[in-house]
Amino acid sequence: MAQLTCRFASQILDITLSLNAIVPEHAREPSPVLYLLHGLSDDDSAWQRFSAIERYAEQYGIAVIMPQVGRSYYTDMAYGPDWYRFLSEELPVISERLFPISTRREDTFVVGHSMGGYGAFKWALLEPERFAAAASLSGSLDIVAVGQRETPPPEYPLIFDGSPAGTDDDLFELLKRYATPCACQPALFQWCGQQDFLYEVNLRFRDAARDSALALDWYESPGDHQWRYWDRQIQRVLKWLPIHHSPLHR
Repeated sequence: MAQLTCRFASQILDITLSLNAIVPEHAREPSPVLYLLHGLSDDDSAWQRFSAIERYAEQYGIAVIMPQVGRSYYTDMAYGPDWYRFLSEELPVISERLFPISTRREDTFVVGHSMGGYGAFKWALLEPERFAAAASLSGSLDIVAVGQRETPPPEYPLIFDGSPAGTDDDLFELLKRYATPCACQPALFQWCGQQDFLYEVNLRFRDAARDSALALDWYESPGDHQWRYWDRQIQRVLKWLPIHHSPLHR
């Protein structure tokens, strides 16, 4: 696997950003691609520093794109940059130009932990035509509840001008769009540790998703909000993903 760190100028954000990527070196065709999203206190290097994602991805012949979005909750900020537009419009174009990755929906996936779990489900539910599957590990899935904490993140009032309830930033609102089966809807994988402070939030999302027409695979096990569990669960996610292997990885 080739490991690359890229610095580039974002036209949407008007700043220079970096992203990390892991790409198969000897694939005979464009590789399936996983967009792997970081949490609130992390950046684009976190998955490589705190997990063995490179070793796991090599088993499946999948490219991994790890962008950075700061503490933006993968959202176009009311008083700040348009981070969701960057994620959904600019990042895929840049990635497809720089790396030999597939552009087919059936080869494209998004996964994240904590804030990144929210970002992964939000991106997949808003753009089901892009993703075959999405996964959340210990996801911060109720963005309305984040703002109702005793001490919400200091960026919250800069991101949301008022409550995001009922908007495209509210995952529970997005689930309502999947009340009946449709031809284009992503499969969902959700895991949360039973001692995680986000466990109850994850149970509520699980129940709401089960009331929809979406296919959701739910998993829980002992654990809290730590990398030791996300490193373990990303292996389960990769095994679960419907990856179409290149000839070198069959």
